[in-house]
Amino acid sequence: MSKLETNTIDTVSGTTNLTIGSTNSSTVTFENGAVTGHMYPAFEAYMSSNQTSISDATETKVQVNTEVFDTNNCYDNSTNYRFTPTVAGKYYVYGKVHVDDAAGNMRNAQTWIYKNGSGYTFSVVNFHSGDTTDGEAASPNVSAVIDMNGTSDYVELYGLADLVSGTGNFIGNANRPTTFGAYRIGD
Repeated sequence: MSKLETNTIDTVSGTTNLTIGSTNSSTVTFENGAVTGHMYPAFEAYMSSNQTSISDATETKVQVNTEVFDTNNCYDNSTNYRFTPTVAGKYYVYGKVHVDDAAGNMRNAQTWIYKNGSGYTFSVVNFHSGDTTDGEAASPNVSAVIDMNGTSDYVELYGLADLVSGTGNFIGNANRPTTFGAYRIGD
């Protein structure tokens, strides 16, 4: 093995891509500080306040509006609440929705990951057996490895409260009871 020491590596005039290695490099840091490779793009966000009056037994998009970090500005935290990565690859996607019903009549609480507008996977906490209910709050965690094309694929976080009657709430605050995140793990 040999060692190369230099101050600058640059592309040939007229080209824009610089390739270092073939399959041996996993992360390269460029002059402007942008990092490429595994773990990027990545984001994590949480819901800063409660989302109230959630319709009974209806998958509802969670308004996860406060970014903790967003390496490539791929997460829309203001209108669509979705992650659309700019780099193709496999992504570890995770979420947690704190579902609450102060009346204590929840049958189950669910957290869903949606891909391109459709349910991809979910997690559920059941409170009932037969017709009895005693659930007041739950925070189902969900995660999946999802292949994304880097141009049009996107993921969103949904929650569901199945109640005997009334409406539920998704709980949000600075302690992050409701969170959503993703990061690239490979090609």
